Amino acid sequence: MNFLTLAKQRCTTRGFNEQKISDADLGQILCAGRVAPTACNKQPQRIVVDRREENIAKIRKAYQTFGSSCVLIVCRDRRNELIRPYDKKCSGDLDIGIICDHMMLEARELNIGSVMVGLFDPAIIREGFNIPEYIEPTALLFLGYPNNGFLSPERHETARKPLNETVFYETYI
Repeated sequence: MNFLTLAKQRCTTRGFNEQKISDADLGQILCAGRVAPTACNKQPQRIVVDRREENIAKIRKAYQTFGSSCVLIVCRDRRNELIRPYDKKCSGDLDIGIICDHMMLEARELNIGSVMVGLFDPAIIREGFNIPEYIEPTALLFLGYPNNGFLSPERHETARKPLNETVFYETYI
């Protein structure tokens, strides 16, 4: 599939049906995350895959799950981070975003919906899944088959700002 076509087809899914994701498809999604670029190839991702109902219930205490029966707790290992020397900005959150984006695009190519959230209580996740202090729960990635199908890829024509409002050449404005 053409990349831009795939990118337009990827959309946030906030309602999943009960159909389970196959091990093969989940493996493909995880492989897409594995090959994602990271700063200086540090590969900070540590992913906890949760498919058992008792674990989904633990996640539900930190954030709603939209009916997903497959949740990836995407963490970053803080022990070997790339830190920008000028302002101490860490690359880890950017890396996790790229990794999640790769996994969401692969999921969509497999006709699996996804939604990534960062607005969850990390303390609940840390405690519920025995995550050590040097591993930071960064994102929850909910996967599954959409209850109501996928949004139209044409939605970007009206739902996105035109390029001339977000892109500047040579200097900002």
